[in-house]
Amino acid sequence: MKSILNFSHHLLEEIITPGETVIDATSGNGNDTLFLSKLVGETGEVIAFDIQEQAIDNTDQLLMENNCSNVSLILDSHENIGDYLFEDIEIGGAIFNLGYLPKSDKSIITKGKSTIKAIDTLLEHLKKNGRIILVVYYGHEGGEEEKNSILKHVMSLDQKKYSALQYGFINQKNNPPFIIAIQKK
Repeated sequence: MKSILNFSHHLLEEIITPGETVIDATSGNGNDTLFLSKLVGETGEVIAFDIQEQAIDNTDQLLMENNCSNVSLILDSHENIGDYLFEDIEIGGAIFNLGYLPKSDKSIITKGKSTIKAIDTLLEHLKKNGRIILVVYYGHEGGEEEKNSILKHVMSLDQKKYSALQYGFINQKNNPPFIIAIQKK
């Protein structure tokens, strides 16, 4: 069985092609941004968001070390993704790592309301068979509330338009992270 992070990347590898535009909604330390950069290649574009300057700096450093020049880093909340997308732009896929930036201020967290707004915006721009992947870390203050609101929202998506998957290990302790994947039909 694939780990949560390996499976999240596998789900994107299956559907993203070189030359596409993709979104890293929570750039964090840049690992997903770098992964997406390699997937879309030199002709593609990654638009990466984070609300913390430290995350943008960490991501920028990793991208420079790996000679990646196809990424736009945006210091803003993912709830404002729509402000950065042209009306007719099509997104190949997107990834979120929900929770807080590792090794930083644990009081700065993602929240259900802003994440749901970002999901809905991305769904409008998502290509047919494109996917939005959410890696849900919820073992922190506020995490359970975010998890529940996102699950409720995703479960209400029209099954004629979207398929939704939940993937996680059920015998791990301490609130193990899990994946929510949404695919546009």
